[in-house]
This record gives sequence, C-alpha cells and structure tokens, in this order.
Amino acid sequence: MAKKAKRQHKKIISREQALRRKHKATFLLNDKERDAVDVYCKKYKIANKSKFMREAVMRVVMEQFLEDYPTLFEKQALDRLIE
Repeated sequence: MAKKAKRQHKKIISREQALRRKHKATFLLNDKERDAVDVYCKKYKIANKSKFMREAVMRVVMEQFLEDYPTLFEKQALDRLIE
C-alpha cells in the first residue's frame, strides 16, 4: 500500500512582516569618525542617521555581491573585449 505524501505547509509571511527589522547590529566610532558623520549629516540634511548608515552598508554589500556574481567569462576576458 502506498503511503500518502505529507503536505508541507509553508507559512505565508506578509511583506511587512518579512521586512521588519528585528536583528540589531552595533558598531563603534572614534571621535573623528563620529564628527565626520555628524558634519556630513548636517551638510546634506540627513535627519535619520540609522537609515543613512544602514543604506550605506547595504550599498557596499550589494555592490560586492554584484561584482562577485559568477559570469560565463572571467573578468580578465571581459576586460579584453572592452579594450
């Protein structure tokens, strides 16, 4: 007799729940770094430093991911095609 396959129920999560920030990341700045961030935020009228720093970090992460993404050809071969 064949056993019935168990149905796997995937929990459906709303977009709002999926994007909720619940993991804390903390880092320290020295006095000069903090002053530089403060001057930058004042100059460019950045009110939300947390959002600014999160976006800056994620921009670097995503750029690195895109750079490291596997391609059909090696980077050197692609560079030669452009020259």
